[in-house]
Amino acid sequence: MDQLLELLGKIPWWLWILIALTIVAFRDVFLQHKHTISHNFPIIGHLRYMMESIGPEMRQYFVANNREELPFNRIERSWIYASAKKENNYEGFGTDRDIYTHQHIFINNAMMPYKVEDSHPTAMDKTFIPCAKVMGAYNKRRRPYRPASIINVSAMSFGSLSAKAIESLNKGVKIANAYHNTGEGGLSPYHSNGGDVIFHFGTGYFGVRSEDGGFSMDKMIELVEENPFIRAIEVKLSQGAKPGKGGVLPGKKITKEIAEIRGVEIGKTVLSPPNHKAFSNVPELIDFIEAIADATGLPVGIKAAIGKLEQWVELVDIMKSENRGPDFIAIDGGEGGTGAAPPSFADHVSLPWIYGFSDIYKLFQKRGLTERVVFIGSGKLGFPAKAAMAFAMGVDCINVAREAMMSIGCIQAQICHTNRCPAGIATQSKWLQNGINIPLKSQRLAQYFKTFRKELIEITHAAGYEHPCQFDMDDIEMNVEDHHLSREFDQTFKYEKTPVDFKGMAHLKECEYLGGN
Repeated sequence: MDQLLELLGKIPWWLWILIALTIVAFRDVFLQHKHTISHNFPIIGHLRYMMESIGPEMRQYFVANNREELPFNRIERSWIYASAKKENNYEGFGTDRDIYTHQHIFINNAMMPYKVEDSHPTAMDKTFIPCAKVMGAYNKRRRPYRPASIINVSAMSFGSLSAKAIESLNKGVKIANAYHNTGEGGLSPYHSNGGDVIFHFGTGYFGVRSEDGGFSMDKMIELVEENPFIRAIEVKLSQGAKPGKGGVLPGKKITKEIAEIRGVEIGKTVLSPPNHKAFSNVPELIDFIEAIADATGLPVGIKAAIGKLEQWVELVDIMKSENRGPDFIAIDGGEGGTGAAPPSFADHVSLPWIYGFSDIYKLFQKRGLTERVVFIGSGKLGFPAKAAMAFAMGVDCINVAREAMMSIGCIQAQICHTNRCPAGIATQSKWLQNGINIPLKSQRLAQYFKTFRKELIEITHAAGYEHPCQFDMDDIEMNVEDHHLSREFDQTFKYEKTPVDFKGMAHLKECEYLGGN
């Protein structure tokens, strides 16, 4: 054995490399039959697959220009990163955006901005922008809720996101006086760090799941009673990433902790069906909403991506005639979000947010229902100018998912579905999660929210208003066609937003039902 080792030690390093390459070449030509390129071009063919695998990163850092990438370009990501770190997020020498391009938006500023007196709430705290409406006020729920922030964390579940990411987000919303939507994975200990929570569930009923996989009202009541920081409940009908398609949680990702939280078996793949067991039509949906609201006392809302409108027409007709229904509605954009989906769904199923929301708002407006409902927008709206546009169209709050992930370190690697997220955010790998510094990341989420609100209120004042809810459709213009380069939103989307009953920021600061700390 010693002689063999001595002989091997005398073989030069370059010969070892040659032997390894020979083995790889032999394997490529004679043993593998799946890859034509590797067979026809042994060894060299592997370079093609290597370059393809790092193509997105190469384009992101070296090829694409500042405004070119999707879903979020470099300018957008850099603004979030700088805002979260409280760094300089300004740009000099004018915009590098083509402001004449199709669908570019313009905010019409006032000749004289809104004057902020020394005693005004935003003079003392430039990040103070609570929601102008109260969830559950019209339907007289026992525990109405006014979100203390107009920007909040959208539905992202524990399981989809790591434990450290969820904990960072929840501690961050506590600092920022915002709320945290649990996503459909159930309420975890990582959601329980002091921030307001909206409990969200879908067709899997995780966290409130009965033994047969249906909905358990007893578990819902118990959950709400044991966790008073749950301020509202959201029923997911569909999501922008894959509307009408159920989710899959692979058995290998279901740890003991996740199994306990979701009420499923350890190591067994769970299929969430496309349809709910608790209801099968619109009247049953409204009955379901009212039953949960009566049992818990909390506002209950729905989340959906928008496509066909027939059942929405039925919903608003019943709400009008019976004075019942959801307290809030979250409209998700077909742009897709944190959920993994086949390209056919992500690219083509359901409308983009701006079209879907305008369709739904018009339906509610025609029935005189807009004042009853808190409208939440979700779909790449995590930027002050886009938020102003959304408020002009009728939203009352904005939920952000991917933008919130970026504020705590997401680099848009777009491999969330592989469990190999390099930032430790969308993975269950303990090793990859170790890079997340929870105190630091929670502060960055909070700072992103505060910077967002500060810049939005500055835009609001520039337009002559006190609160974003006062934006109207004619405050925003959009490039729509060559012969008329821009149109105000009321002409583009064919409706006028219903005025919000707003009595001033001082009133909001003193009002009851206000969430936050």
